[in-house]
Amino acid sequence: MSEEKKIRLSDIAEELGITASTVSRAMQDHPRISDATKEAVAQKAEELNYQYNNIAAALRKGTSNLLGILVPTADRNFFSSIIRGVEELANDIGYNVIICQSYDSYEKEKKNINALLEAQVDGILVSIAMETSDYSHYKKVLSKNIPLIFYDRINPSLNTSSVAINDYLGAYQVTEHLIDQDCSRIAHFAGEQHINIYKERLRGYKDALIANGLPVEDELIINSKLKISSGSNDIKKLLALPNPPDAIFSASDYAAVGAMKVLEEKNIKVPKEIAVAGFSNESFTSLVSPPLTTVDQQTNKMGRMAAELFYQQIKSKEKNNEPQKRILEPKLIVRESSLRK
Repeated sequence: MSEEKKIRLSDIAEELGITASTVSRAMQDHPRISDATKEAVAQKAEELNYQYNNIAAALRKGTSNLLGILVPTADRNFFSSIIRGVEELANDIGYNVIICQSYDSYEKEKKNINALLEAQVDGILVSIAMETSDYSHYKKVLSKNIPLIFYDRINPSLNTSSVAINDYLGAYQVTEHLIDQDCSRIAHFAGEQHINIYKERLRGYKDALIANGLPVEDELIINSKLKISSGSNDIKKLLALPNPPDAIFSASDYAAVGAMKVLEEKNIKVPKEIAVAGFSNESFTSLVSPPLTTVDQQTNKMGRMAAELFYQQIKSKEKNNEPQKRILEPKLIVRESSLRK
């Protein structure tokens, strides 16, 4: 047969002298088809380079055994660890994982959601893009009764299951730690406030200051994109103040490292002159100099738990499942960047 010809079930059937319906049932592991026939079909399909049409099969069976996961970016240790956690459980329960990246773009996020729906996935796990403030594409998923699980960056207004850490508590612990290190002017690099995790980190920061008798000063709160370049620009704004801060708490490790780079260039000692702490425990945080104080978010466990929520939802016989909200405990990891005592 020509290599350019698309191989069909009928081609396999003709080669083996059986019907196309028998080939189809053999590929679906139908119990009434003999093991010998199943083996012959599998061998002939491989020999002819037959490409299995997962979408067509999903339409026939009502399930694709595909689980979609949408991440802002896969090249960060934080999200790659979550993907590992998802895949570990998904593979155990017979699911393959399709990974999409939004690159924190609302438009890319919408396109990815549509692509996953077209691929007939059985469920979608999502961490919301930074740019996203319109959630109509997620309402579309819910309208199709496809399980939608949010992790890390969640949207509390949507009636879905989710898993995240206690961002408020993690931020409170970091800020209180800096106060314990005799820091009294603690600045905060805050993320986009329509994203729940950054709103909670800002709230934890403010409440820790108030609880310890320190003022909340607007000039010390910087709205940041939370990238390395952002952190470099943010610290320059703070150093230009008449009374610069003596500590930085960044809602992201990346912006914290950007700030440390500038402080090093300006010969400002960390932590003696300005203590620095981040959030997320990215892999590089233990390798920078000095090593960065941060908050671990149990990412592998978060990914596995998100997959568990999906599995529980599809296995439940109840049509109207109550959404489950799982909250993981943060773990403060204290390193040299914040130790002034």
